[in-house]
This record gives sequence, structure tokens and C-alpha cells, in this order.
Amino acid sequence: QVQLVESGGGLVQAGGSLRLSCAASGGAFSSYAMGWFRQAPGKEREFVATIRWSGGSTMYTDSVKGRFTISRDNVKNTVYLQMNSLKPEDTAVYHCAAKSGRYSSKSYEYDVWGQGTQVTVSS
Repeated sequence: QVQLVESGGGLVQAGGSLRLSCAASGGAFSSYAMGWFRQAPGKEREFVATIRWSGGSTMYTDSVKGRFTISRDNVKNTVYLQMNSLKPEDTAVYHCAAKSGRYSSKSYEYDVWGQGTQVTVSS
């Protein structure tokens, strides 16, 4: 089964940028749809973005449209989340996840999760 490890989180000022990476190993990465989710303290896990196995289709939650971009490199077995114009409300632990079949915004459809990386945006 594929294993996922996120990196790239950190502390950034509002308006800044970060790029998160999620490296996959141990499975057929190119066959999985991938998603990014986030969870802030005291809040439920929230969908952020998802991408089709081929990279040809993506979907975003409304609050990040125009600011975040999900992409993938099936040679490097890595999915990315480029985050621009960051806001304090983007502060959360960001997790990547993998699922078979169609890409989805529903967290319960994902089979494999990474441990997460902390993103903190200061005002």
C-alpha cells in the first residue's frame, strides 16, 4: 500500500507563499487520485484540493480558489500544493491523502493518509 509523507510547512506572514509536497512510496502512485485536506485546532477536517490520477482535472474548495494550486509529478511520485496569498485562516495541519478511482472532495473516500505538516500564517 502506498505511504505518504508531507513536507514544506512552516511559519509565514499573511500574503506570503508556501509549497507543500507529499511524497509517495510503496504503491502505484500514478493510479491514485490525490487530495489535500486541512484541520485547524478545534475544527473538523476540511477539504482543500484534489487532483485526478493523470493530473488533468482538479477541484478546490471555494476559500482557496485563485490562491492555491494542486499539481502532481507521476515520475517523482509527488503531489504539491502551491499556496499563495496566505491568510491567517489558512493556519492548520495539512494532510495529503490517496484514493483509488475518481478524485473526490469527501475525506471518507480516501484510503491512505500522511501524518500532516503544520502551516501557520501570522497576521
